[in-house]
Amino acid sequence: MSPASPKQDSATGGWIVLKFGGTSVSRRHRWDTIGRLAKKRAEETGARVLVVVSALSGVTNELTAIADGASDSAQRVQGLVQRHLDFVAELGLDAEAVLGARLAALRGLLDDPRAATRPLDWQAEVLGQGELLSSTLGAAYLRTQGLDMGWTDARDWLDALPPQANQSDWSRRLSVSCQWQADAAWHARFDAQPTRLLITQGFIARHPEGGTAILGRGGSDTSAAYFGALLGANRVEIWTDVPGMFSANPREVPDARLLKRLGYAEAQEITTTGAKVLHPRSIKPCRDSGVPMAILDTERPELPGTTIDRSAATVPGVKAISRRNGVVLVSVEDIGMWQQVGYLAEVFALFRKHGLSVDMIGTSQTNVTVSLDPSENLLSENVLAALATDLEKIGRVKVIVPCAAITLVGRGMRSLLHKLSEVFSSFGHERVHMISQSSNDLNLTFVIDEADADGLLPELHGALIDSGAMPVLEKEVFGPRWRELDGAVRPRPVPWWHRERPRLLQMAAAGTPRYVYHLPTVRARARALKAVAPVDQRYYAIKANSHPAILRALVDEGFGLECVSLGELRHVFASVPGLDPRRVLFTPSFAPMHEYEQGFALGVTVTVDNVEALRRWPELFRGRQVWLRIDLGHGDGHHQKVNTGGKDSKFGLSAQRVDEFVDAARALGTTITGLHAHLGSGVENAGHWRQMCDELAGFARRIGTVSTLDIGGGLPIPYSADDEPFDLDAWAASLAEVRAVHPAFGLVIEPGRYLVAECGVLLAHATQVIEKDGVLRVGLDAGMNALVRPALYDAWHDIVNLQRLDEAAEAMFDIVGPICESSDIFGRQRPLPAATAPGDVMLIADAGAYGHAMASTYNQRELPAEDVIDESAG
Repeated sequence: MSPASPKQDSATGGWIVLKFGGTSVSRRHRWDTIGRLAKKRAEETGARVLVVVSALSGVTNELTAIADGASDSAQRVQGLVQRHLDFVAELGLDAEAVLGARLAALRGLLDDPRAATRPLDWQAEVLGQGELLSSTLGAAYLRTQGLDMGWTDARDWLDALPPQANQSDWSRRLSVSCQWQADAAWHARFDAQPTRLLITQGFIARHPEGGTAILGRGGSDTSAAYFGALLGANRVEIWTDVPGMFSANPREVPDARLLKRLGYAEAQEITTTGAKVLHPRSIKPCRDSGVPMAILDTERPELPGTTIDRSAATVPGVKAISRRNGVVLVSVEDIGMWQQVGYLAEVFALFRKHGLSVDMIGTSQTNVTVSLDPSENLLSENVLAALATDLEKIGRVKVIVPCAAITLVGRGMRSLLHKLSEVFSSFGHERVHMISQSSNDLNLTFVIDEADADGLLPELHGALIDSGAMPVLEKEVFGPRWRELDGAVRPRPVPWWHRERPRLLQMAAAGTPRYVYHLPTVRARARALKAVAPVDQRYYAIKANSHPAILRALVDEGFGLECVSLGELRHVFASVPGLDPRRVLFTPSFAPMHEYEQGFALGVTVTVDNVEALRRWPELFRGRQVWLRIDLGHGDGHHQKVNTGGKDSKFGLSAQRVDEFVDAARALGTTITGLHAHLGSGVENAGHWRQMCDELAGFARRIGTVSTLDIGGGLPIPYSADDEPFDLDAWAASLAEVRAVHPAFGLVIEPGRYLVAECGVLLAHATQVIEKDGVLRVGLDAGMNALVRPALYDAWHDIVNLQRLDEAAEAMFDIVGPICESSDIFGRQRPLPAATAPGDVMLIADAGAYGHAMASTYNQRELPAEDVIDESAG
């Protein structure tokens, strides 16, 4: 055939191709949707519409079993006949008139002389029946609904390419590629179809030797793409049961973002490496012909979906992370391969001999390791055994199975390596067999044991966002999260500072930088925690924010206070006169002896976290009651630097030395009355605390004198607009389960951030607005000396122009401070009003925890001022 004719003008005329999968054609209301969408597209664009459909859901699986020679093939055929008859009845159609001939053809295939030997041409005829049935009944139904809907046989239009020399017999008939360019005669013939709307089949084509050819897995997607390319269509739309491609499998990663627009290359990589929403073979015909594609949700057609075309913005960064299971690694080790000409050719010739397509390749001087993708290969035990037998003749062979391939996809992967430290550290706990980086700089893949991949994707996805490697603020590419689309998001309340804006602007006029704390927010958080029934005692970790007004407010709400230094102890007793020492915890780390002495003298509860202290200062601890802090050997948290458990952490007594501590304490008459563990901050997993309670309770029973279990704090807060409030109800339910199992022990918590982070804001004035090499920067009179969390933990804080809060934030700025350090950055590429100017009052949100408490006079900058709001302005 000659090259394709020019693409039709998308504004008038031409064709639009709509593809619908098995779930979209298996119910009556779905066919109503198909008809409505086809009619709407025709009316909106003036184009003609070609609808490509799959078989009813599950039918192809049944046909595959029949084609494979199942012993109950006759019963399976009868089951398929009955299912289609039932569906025709549901559609209100005459079964014999609509499907009589089709069902007779299906039954006849079992009586075909070829059925005894099951040649591939017969198998292809069997496999293609599902689409012929569904398209026939669909066309008949839509005509009864008043649509000008015609029917055509895909085998009259799609021609399988001639077989290639290295193709297996199976792929020549059951996994074919098709011609995607058409001559004028083809176009004239197709355009002569009498109806404006037309329905045809996916999955099937005409074989060069006659009869049916099958396009293989994902064939209906690919059929739609071939038709789009042949027609020079305005657009190919893949209608499915999800609203597009996502940055990860949303069923595994609920925070996955919708990918609104992609180029063909990135979309190809995402589908090839694990995304199931679109078959990778379907992209090439549209890419080669320049036909745009879209992935849309049949049940929610109003959603934007994913568009794939040539004009998508080139945005560097990771767009998606995916997982493929069932990957097989084959390793050949041979010291003789070093500098041996033709060695690799010999190895790969054996893979070709067995009809296997190699996916990834890793080599060294004495080893070559390749991966085999199960979606592109028939990886039976017999095939792998035969391959290994042949490979053993040239080297030592190792087959590793089952494996999972975890792939990061995006533009400029090599330039992102410095941002991927958190991703690499996540793999540090797993066994990585292979790392592969594509030569086109579009993907980076880690192959690990399949069992180790469970639960890993959400962690990696979060790390990619936190590091900035996944640029989710690029709104042209990234859309809403799956949880938002699924209606499973807990709403974040409007921050208090919106209401208090006039008062905050007035406070800023008195000088900045300035922290302002909203005590009603502190009290609200305290009362929320008091409602968690399974907790017996609550303490506030004052290191988060030790402002006297906050301490007094929390004590009034019934909270005790937890301190980590002698200075903090003195501060709480000065700030809250008459405070009962029994309401104070002292949890030092590597403190000098006199701080322990003063703690005991003040009558507070003292926590010890090492046996060496007892041995060095035996008289100090003799006859005392203490709590013991244990490192349970694992940790958690939003950043490596707030993970306070495990071998690398300085906190806590190793769980391996608890018996040693107990023996030393008994020798001194020291009684252990409480056990404490705090393994990290910003922990969202409710199971974290349940596991901690279980482990502490086990130690408590062994010790025998423990009455209290302190599970620390670390409760998260929603720092960004994408974050959700911590699910206190789920947390309370998990603690209730623990209390039911361990009723003998009182339960203690000691949160800090959760109580005060949202109560505080940092006010600053913009000093300068500068453009440098295309980057806009807003300088503030506050720097990392005033708020060090972004520099220290890569922490996110929302930043707004309080002066222009009602103006649209449509320009992107880096927000920086005046400190002479490269890390003096509060946020990169943050949206602010384009008119942001020197003198504007800027607000950094959720700065009530670890803000002023960690401030310094670095560069001889003064400490920020502090103010308190105790009542609403209204």
